[in-house]
Amino acid sequence: MARTLRSDQWLFWAALALVTMSSAMVVNASLRGVDAVFAKSALRQVGVLSVGLVAMFIAMRTDYHRLRQPAVIWSLLGLAVVGLLAVYLFKDRNGASRWIAVGSFTLQPSEIAKLAAIVFAAAVLERRMHRVNDVAYTLLPIGLVTGILALLVVFEPDLGTAIAIVAFVGTMTIAAGLHWRHVLISFLASLPLMAFFILLKPYRYDRMMSFLGLGAPDPDVVRQITQSLIALGSGGPFGIGFGNSNQKAFFLAEAHNDFIFAIVGEELGLIGTTLILACFAFIAWRGLRAALLAPDRFGTLMGIGLTMMVAMQAFINISVVTHMAPTKGIPLPLVSAGGSSLVVSLVAIGILLNISQQASPAAAASVDTP
Repeated sequence: MARTLRSDQWLFWAALALVTMSSAMVVNASLRGVDAVFAKSALRQVGVLSVGLVAMFIAMRTDYHRLRQPAVIWSLLGLAVVGLLAVYLFKDRNGASRWIAVGSFTLQPSEIAKLAAIVFAAAVLERRMHRVNDVAYTLLPIGLVTGILALLVVFEPDLGTAIAIVAFVGTMTIAAGLHWRHVLISFLASLPLMAFFILLKPYRYDRMMSFLGLGAPDPDVVRQITQSLIALGSGGPFGIGFGNSNQKAFFLAEAHNDFIFAIVGEELGLIGTTLILACFAFIAWRGLRAALLAPDRFGTLMGIGLTMMVAMQAFINISVVTHMAPTKGIPLPLVSAGGSSLVVSLVAIGILLNISQQASPAAAASVDTP
């Protein structure tokens, strides 16, 4: 194993600054007047953040090579599959069965599925990278496991997260040397499947048509996006002030969750949203740097997958909030309210920090030298 160095301090402080700023925004967006329900939601966010930070420190201090042990990989996959099946035993929320809820404790198994898919793909690709374009030997096992996880997530239903899982693993496979012919074939083959799942649920079709401006617009989708754009536009360069949002007062649904970026724009203006974007760009850079400097292929590929998990979800969420993509229920990593998403994102940062600890001094110097 490579010599252990200090973890990437820049990555650590960028992630910490983002979750600190975002937690203040989530608590602020949750406190609508003196409603006890929203006050409880704000307090819960503080508790979740504490758990997430502890999990990040544990991941940062745990040798990432332990994750490639078969017992760990299959335990993660088993936990994800059991969790994705167990959600149907609990009461659905707005027609979706995505959570395991016991009292005030909730768990979203699809977040565990993201981590399980990335770890599994990295382990398989490391061992079979010399035959990465062999369909039966390499691509089929990865595709089968990723496909099962994605299908279980789709039927919750959560098409956005299922697409994200496939995209994470696909990016890792491309980085491992997948031939562009296979990439093109896979993309073309996925189009009919995507169309099927969009048509399977009327609300997905309505969202797509509303985004494209075709047919009769979905009133709920139009209202949500309109309120989001109003929030972003009314903030101007400097915002209307922390805590002064008008849209969080029941105009913009999910203001503290999927659309928290709009509240940042309203209260902190262009400066606030630019800081959020800069933090994500910086985390993506430092995450990919850590992956590049990893002492082995497993660390490199897993680092790429974890970085994409954070950066790609951020890109999708912000694209939805700014009406650059159809509406999807994907939270903004490290920023949106929500226990499972925040904790898993912080665990991903912790693993990246551990990977960065194990870079060789020579490799780090070669990358940092202009």
